[in-house]
Amino acid sequence: MIVLGIESSCDETGAAIVKNGREVLANVVASSLKFHSKYGGVVPEIASRMQLESVAGVYSEAIKTAGIKPEQIDLVSLTVKPGLPGSLLVGISFAKALALSLDKPLLGINHIYSHIYANFLCHRNIKLPGIGLVVSGGHTSLFYIKDFSAIREIGSTRDDACGEAFDKVAKILGAGYPGGPLIERLAKRGNKEKIRLACCGTSDELDFSFSGIKTAVLYYLKGRKVNLELKQDLAACFQESAVDALIKKSLLACRREKIKQLLIGGGVAANNRFRSKLETSAREAGIRCFFPCMELCMDNAAMVAGLAYQLYKKGARDDLYLNMQSN
Repeated sequence: MIVLGIESSCDETGAAIVKNGREVLANVVASSLKFHSKYGGVVPEIASRMQLESVAGVYSEAIKTAGIKPEQIDLVSLTVKPGLPGSLLVGISFAKALALSLDKPLLGINHIYSHIYANFLCHRNIKLPGIGLVVSGGHTSLFYIKDFSAIREIGSTRDDACGEAFDKVAKILGAGYPGGPLIERLAKRGNKEKIRLACCGTSDELDFSFSGIKTAVLYYLKGRKVNLELKQDLAACFQESAVDALIKKSLLACRREKIKQLLIGGGVAANNRFRSKLETSAREAGIRCFFPCMELCMDNAAMVAGLAYQLYKKGARDDLYLNMQSN
């Protein structure tokens, strides 16, 4: 079964062709990141305008790369939540028009759940149930995954998402945007033991909070002479604390639910310190930890198409009245 995926939840525009939920025949992504960088974050109007201009192009490129004809598509899938309303509307409108013109079925997908599914495109030895952690610029959530159609949230951030905190700390340090790669680069030369930073506690042990540590970085800089060494140390200490919080709560969720498989998804999953430290901690705890390959950590349509295949097999269906969803 050949599934087309369309992803347009934020600043990327993605189109992918996936066969039988596993084999990625094409995965094309156009990003408007460079247009947002000077503003220090994603500007929704810029994102949706760029998506409107590029969605047909990425679809055509995906078809060409996969070496198929449009008529060979068996299912059109698309992101319907969560995301920027204008951006979602671009992908939804294009996918609906395409499904109508090809007379193919249509299926809307939860963007967050598809980040978890990205692991199944990179690994063949995952067995459910499992615990999923999606950690990105807009989301930091823990899930109990019984199967592809039964996913339950068991923890989430109370304020800033982890990736959002990386962006804000990078801005405080004058490093630029997006913050994740820049903080990681600074942290490599910093002393992670030099400054004591910690994420705030939460009433539920599986929830997260990153706003406090961001503010702590801001206050630490006040009245101090800021040089490169200080920026590197702060970046290293912030990154270490954020990573520790993610690891602690993810492993706690595994213990609480008596689960031995942990699946990570989202842009922060590309952070090398997070990957290496979690893999070590999970191994020591007797838990198998999975990360997507680097190119599937960021927003992409392959994960959308892959999850759609699994849900379609279980009977999930949508029609042309499909629209963006709030939850």
